[in-house]
Amino acid sequence: MADLSLTNVRKAFGALTVLHGIDLTIEDGELVVFVGPSGCGKSTLLRAIAGLEDISGGDIRIGGQVVNHVAPAERQIAMVFQSYALYPHMDVYRNMAFGLKFAKIPKDEIDRRVRKAASILKLDAVLDRKPGALSGGQRQRVAIGRAIVRQPKIFLFDEPLSNLDAALRVNTRIEIAKLHRELGATMIYVTHDQVEAMTLADKIVVLNSGRIEQVGTPLDLYHAPANLFVAGFIGSPAMNLIEARVISLADGNLRLAVGEQQTSLPYSGAAVAPGAKVTIGIRPEHWIPGDGPAMKIEGTVDLVEHLGETSIIYLRLADGQMLTVRYPGDIFCKAGDRFAAEAPVAAVHLFNDAGQAMLGRRSSPAYGILGQEFRAR
Repeated sequence: MADLSLTNVRKAFGALTVLHGIDLTIEDGELVVFVGPSGCGKSTLLRAIAGLEDISGGDIRIGGQVVNHVAPAERQIAMVFQSYALYPHMDVYRNMAFGLKFAKIPKDEIDRRVRKAASILKLDAVLDRKPGALSGGQRQRVAIGRAIVRQPKIFLFDEPLSNLDAALRVNTRIEIAKLHRELGATMIYVTHDQVEAMTLADKIVVLNSGRIEQVGTPLDLYHAPANLFVAGFIGSPAMNLIEARVISLADGNLRLAVGEQQTSLPYSGAAVAPGAKVTIGIRPEHWIPGDGPAMKIEGTVDLVEHLGETSIIYLRLADGQMLTVRYPGDIFCKAGDRFAAEAPVAAVHLFNDAGQAMLGRRSSPAYGILGQEFRAR
């Protein structure tokens, strides 16, 4: 296995620049997820690491060695693509062994590697089957097994679950996480699905328009988004982003106007002038009434989704802004009701007019409550 470092990596297709000076370090054994919307450059960056795209500038180092001009086959990287790309006329064993045979690995070593990979991926019973006789999840595992037998320094996954149905996606995601723990391998995983990113990653790299917006653990990005883009992208349902205007800042208390309403929260950051535009961020699950200081916003219920364990309330403010509020499933309200939502000030995020975070890491009220209960027991 090996670490990976990117220094000022750029990629342009003619006049169009798709990667703008990427700087990133991935430690040996980490599972790092590149996440972002379609067209953000995540697959291009992965292909550049693999050597399938020539970079326009910067350096790519694998295990400390610059590999800018090293052929893909010599980078000791294995890539699992969105399409399984299996040979339909070969059985599972031969699909997994083909690359090793082509590399002239001894026959007994090929057999050992294939059977070990098949055991890890629970493919022992289907080694004699052809891809047409396999389920989608089994085909994806064969593609992963073909990568494992190569014993690469780094595994690259390019949206490997996008062709699977919802249930198979969950099961295969769990298998990839187990595989990472078992192999202790360096893995880079590309997806546009932030749920996959949150559940798989040791570290997430959020990309937007060919630039890195933020790098951190899943909980770092959840509790301390660096800017509006990350705040809106990470989390499901998405964070509520509420446009507001500063009324005053005095004695550590920031008073804000949301339409015709006024609300406030403690603030000890950089000076902010009256009239400045800001954005309040509150996650749907953090609207939790309590006894401590809270930010309160009132609106009219547009729709309620009763999901059993929870209810999702869609709240329309007087100025037309919409809020999503997640409450316990037994709450009773209906469309047309007035509803006052409140969130502990510790869970409130604030962003300036440039979209940058104005407060530090925020806490999760739910986590705090659960933590107290756990400690009490």
